[in-house]
Amino acid sequence: MLKNKRGIWIGLFSLVLCGMIFSGCSGSKSAVKVKVGEVTRSVFYAPEYVALEKGFFKEEGLDVELQTIPGGDKTMTALLSGAINVALVGSETSIYVYQQGSDDPVINFGQVTQTDGTFLMARNQEGKLDWNNVKGSVFLGQRKGGMPQMAGEFTLRKHNIDPQKDLKLIQNIDFANIASAYLSGTGDYVQLFEPQASIFEKEGKGHVVASFGEESGHLPYTVFMSKQSYIKKNNDTVQKFTNALQKAQNWVQQHSPEEIADAILPYFKDADKEIIISSVKRYKDQGTYAADPIVDETEWNNLLDVMSQAGELKEKVPATAIVDNSFAEKAKSFVK
Repeated sequence: MLKNKRGIWIGLFSLVLCGMIFSGCSGSKSAVKVKVGEVTRSVFYAPEYVALEKGFFKEEGLDVELQTIPGGDKTMTALLSGAINVALVGSETSIYVYQQGSDDPVINFGQVTQTDGTFLMARNQEGKLDWNNVKGSVFLGQRKGGMPQMAGEFTLRKHNIDPQKDLKLIQNIDFANIASAYLSGTGDYVQLFEPQASIFEKEGKGHVVASFGEESGHLPYTVFMSKQSYIKKNNDTVQKFTNALQKAQNWVQQHSPEEIADAILPYFKDADKEIIISSVKRYKDQGTYAADPIVDETEWNNLLDVMSQAGELKEKVPATAIVDNSFAEKAKSFVK
């Protein structure tokens, strides 16, 4: 009898110990860590913050660690070096890597934004823009070779303005300092992202007179991407990541700017809520937020045209070379 009781106690102790060490011995697994680097902190990336705040990544068994790495070149360097697993950055950066002949190309797998996110702000004009007034002006642009600058030049050319000859183009100011340069008096026009554009309008520093997103059309503007080697080794993780993105995109499509602002405010702690709402509304109204993660061929070809006109494309890079839509297509089919 004593031996039986002793055996029971040993068995119970073993079960408790198993539960403590293996979290129940039932095969449950801890969340997979994914290090993500975003090129900037922006309302432009609302679906990313919704996926984090609403727990969509956690639902997929992922522990996403987000960091902001200012500048597309720095973000890509972090990805190539292995400091991060996934980058949220413009697709043009993956093309630059491909053009250098990389043995481990960067693959686009999940689109977040499908238009340019900058707006043209005029210091002394308001209402409908007469593009002829831009000729002869001082234009404070963005970094050479970056998507904002290329989309800006693409738009100027569309309106018969040669960016190099018909205006004084300033593009040697770091991204982080463009707004302050404009504020200090540089430029008749400036190309700005939200929420900075809405902030300056509210402060009476200028007026938004055009949207480069509307002017330059649909592009794979900002996309989640990883090295080919990472995707091959972590196929299941990339699929779960894309599923979470699709959930967030569905949520953004189905909710108002006010509701989206509430969800993403924790990522903009010092921001005016009304400014965030205004910024989100601008992006929603012009269809900036992609409804699904698929990079379609029309968007890709438009990107190549924009880059080609800017003189940044050495050769036409087919989407099949560095775009993998298989994860996005599965996510779109299964996530409702």
